[in-house]
Amino acid sequence: MQGFPKNRLPGFTLTELLVVLAIIGILVLIALPSLMPLISKAKSTEAQQNLSLIHSLERAYRFEHFKYSNDFKAIGYEANKTVKNGGSADYSYEVTESGNTTFKVRATAETDFDGDGVMNIWEIDQDKNLKEVQPD
Repeated sequence: MQGFPKNRLPGFTLTELLVVLAIIGILVLIALPSLMPLISKAKSTEAQQNLSLIHSLERAYRFEHFKYSNDFKAIGYEANKTVKNGGSADYSYEVTESGNTTFKVRATAETDFDGDGVMNIWEIDQDKNLKEVQPD
């Protein structure tokens, strides 16, 4: 054999590599359904942190103006672009209630994390009651 070197280096064949990749893919598909609740929980951390920040900003606004605001710009909060708008944020935020003594802000997931058709929703109020209204 003239085209091959005498001392071949040990290695894997393409077939062996494809079999290993297929096995890894099958294992991922088996493990994915059990990991989805963890992924959803990790993504909901974004909503919890932003709602806590909005709560602090709303309280500071109330100390100055004697009422809560329904405008994020007025309290100094600027939300990141959502995934649907080419950004990285998984949640959109809206003030659902504001008055002299009460406010409520809602965070709604922009994507369905576990593919069941239900979007995750979190809310916070003036007493910093943070609750998951609709689990994903």
